[in-house]
Amino acid sequence: MTDSTPAPGSVSGAPAYMQLEQDGPIATIVLNRPEKLNAWSWESARQITALADRIRFDDSIRVVVVRAEGRAFCAGVDLGMPEDRITGRSPAEKVRNYYERFRWVHERFQVLSQLPQPVLMAIHGYCLGAGLEVAMMGDIRISADDARFALPEPRVGVSIDAGGDMRLASEVGAGWTKLLAFTGRRIDAETALRIGIVQEVVPRDDLVPHVRALADEIAANAPLAVQGIKRTINNWSERGLSEALRFEAASASVLFSSEDMTEGYRAMAAKEPPDFDGK
Repeated sequence: MTDSTPAPGSVSGAPAYMQLEQDGPIATIVLNRPEKLNAWSWESARQITALADRIRFDDSIRVVVVRAEGRAFCAGVDLGMPEDRITGRSPAEKVRNYYERFRWVHERFQVLSQLPQPVLMAIHGYCLGAGLEVAMMGDIRISADDARFALPEPRVGVSIDAGGDMRLASEVGAGWTKLLAFTGRRIDAETALRIGIVQEVVPRDDLVPHVRALADEIAANAPLAVQGIKRTINNWSERGLSEALRFEAASASVLFSSEDMTEGYRAMAAKEPPDFDGK
């Protein structure tokens, strides 16, 4: 079964950036905007979590796979999306509006990260910024050998805002998270495997069948037992996450109203080095 209709909750008239497929007990969410390297937007967040809402109460689905079409899993935020520009009548109102939007993202992403079914991420090509934040919401991440990972937000003058830094810190530790987040440095699949971002690396051509075989292996087990194990591990690993997400929304909202962000976006669009003033 393949469902390519727009996800419930998407903006009226917005194109479908992803689709839902089901084959037996395996559901697959496919990021399907290859011409933009699956660049992320508020609408992408609306659509993926709306699909997660569908899956949540479907007892026929035992495992969820998230994969992407084209050359990249997700190359980061789409800088050209006009609906992603947050405005306000004053700097204070603009900060408030960013804060509330980030809180909305955190609330909606909880639907995906807390699905009762295990979520497997099949990652290839670029997995940058928002892409890495989405990938970190998976229970198990399998990478193709061509994958590249990064948190490039400081290079455009903004903070990490969707909780990926805290999920990364929980998985790989604060030191590696800070190294990646402070520098914006890209790492290859083998480095991501070594430090624990992904659990396996396979040849690019083997990625989809390998993840499908893993999904089938998990789906053959007792679903209530698997879901209970997921809840228990998540309860341990995500202690304090809700409080940290509220702090992240408040901290990031200020930075998204800075002059450095304006300069960072301008420089990226112009393919020039940014000149940050710390304002």
